Amino acid sequence: MLDRQLPRWAAPVATGCLAVLAGAALSVHDPRVPGSYGICPWFALTGTYCPGCGSLRALNRLIAGDLAGAVGYNVLAVLVAPLLGYAWLAWTLSPRWTARWPRVGHAPSRVIYAGAALISLYWVARNLPWPPFTALAPG
Repeated sequence: MLDRQLPRWAAPVATGCLAVLAGAALSVHDPRVPGSYGICPWFALTGTYCPGCGSLRALNRLIAGDLAGAVGYNVLAVLVAPLLGYAWLAWTLSPRWTARWPRVGHAPSRVIYAGAALISLYWVARNLPWPPFTALAPG
């Protein structure tokens, strides 16, 4: 068995590389083509939209620079993407780099509860059948 540890910078760099590869895949293979990435399992089972429905299409539009189109597919993904980028940057530039993945336990519980409440409200709101909530359904 190898007892060597990864360099402290390996985990943030690997995560960044995976994000770049995922972005490249989204820019090359358009998820707006029906069936190109499959169908959301939640939507297939229930016929309702989950909070993630439309996220691939939204990220594809963000990569292409189409903010309005991205918001039309999944406004929550558009709002969360910069937060994830900031979290990765903070992790990468932290003076206490660590080879371990970041732990959720570092966030205050009120932030975690607020995030869960926001996601739950978004989930319900995007499935309501009348305006203005119908605009939250993936376009």
